[in-house]
Amino acid sequence: MFLFIAVVGFTVATEAQVNVSINLGTQPAWGPTGYDHVDYYYMPDIESYYYVPDQVYIYKSGNSWRRSKQLPAQYSSYDVYSGHKVVINGVKKPYLQNTRYRQEYASYKGRHDQTPIRDSKEEKYFENRNHPQHAQWEKEHPGNNKGNNKGNSKGNNKRNNGNNGNKGNNGNGHNGNKH
Repeated sequence: MFLFIAVVGFTVATEAQVNVSINLGTQPAWGPTGYDHVDYYYMPDIESYYYVPDQVYIYKSGNSWRRSKQLPAQYSSYDVYSGHKVVINGVKKPYLQNTRYRQEYASYKGRHDQTPIRDSKEEKYFENRNHPQHAQWEKEHPGNNKGNNKGNSKGNNKRNNGNNGNKGNNGNGHNGNKH
């Protein structure tokens, strides 16, 4: 009887681990490596955000925040691949706290110190449909639809509930030079 309970308990615990939110396949190819889950990216250079689940940029326009699939013309010279991105998880509408994020991450303006998913050689990033190795990855992993894993963007509430990625970074969205 004890063995049965232990096996059932292990199965439940395993399911909880599997249910941890991973959205590598829906992160943009310009997103920084090192995060299995991302809700928002904050881009200090342009004081704008990107919401991964809806794949939209959020930027200030006058006194309101706008959402768009593309950055507005005023940011046309901004290179999303090289500009620094700060991962923000577990915060609903962080742009409504923009003063806080602008001050907290001001030192990241002008930094170009992150490797984008597109340039990663780690196989786990090949599942991202915008990675150059994605087609080959799909051939080697038939029937695996992780490249479009929007359904996995929700998950266990035990995931990081602060301004952090998935790297044990003291809740501040930073882990060494990864941000």
